[in-house]
Amino acid sequence: MAVIPGSDIINSTLYVVSQSLLLPVIAVLLIMLVYVVIEGGGIISEYSIRRKTTFLEVESFITNISNNSSPAMIKDGLEDSELPKTHKEILEKIADSNALGVKSREVLARKLIEEEEIKAIKKIEKTDIIAKIAPAIGLMGTLIPMGPGLAALGAGDITTLSQNLMVAFDAAILGMASAAIAFTISRVRRRWYEDQISTLDAMAESLLEVIQNAKEEKKTYIE
Repeated sequence: MAVIPGSDIINSTLYVVSQSLLLPVIAVLLIMLVYVVIEGGGIISEYSIRRKTTFLEVESFITNISNNSSPAMIKDGLEDSELPKTHKEILEKIADSNALGVKSREVLARKLIEEEEIKAIKKIEKTDIIAKIAPAIGLMGTLIPMGPGLAALGAGDITTLSQNLMVAFDAAILGMASAAIAFTISRVRRRWYEDQISTLDAMAESLLEVIQNAKEEKKTYIE
């Protein structure tokens, strides 16, 4: 059988490189698992203080601002409402923009809502990445010990084989567990934040319309 020149050097180099990756891969798997466990605690804490804005509250808000169209009365209504704090702050900023033109107010409102979307995306982004790469990292941690394990099997060293198989299975479990937890956290948070952004967008649109109508009525009255 022909031997490829330099194959021994290539094989030994690949072996050294792959085995040198084992510790970093295991470390990354442990870090990801610790992170998703912390995030799991974070989402439980977030759930305990989270307040969902119901349809009746949105309807009540729209009705109240329609009846109280001045910026001062709108802000008083926002303070007395049971809306989430972030919603109140954004809607108050929009109400304070009464001196701006129609387009400028719309741009400001859109920018404020986009900022909330960006914050939500950043919060979900890390667990999304872990959910996608953890299985691949776990697979690396599974395959890397298999080389020495197979070599030990060929030499009849069952003890070394069993040790490497244990490392391989543990790495696979860490990767799958991290991915599963991260995927669950991302899905739950995405549903929460999409609902919040949708509600905020609807209230902002209503507020902009009320402010615009109030300015038009004032202009007509003056004329």
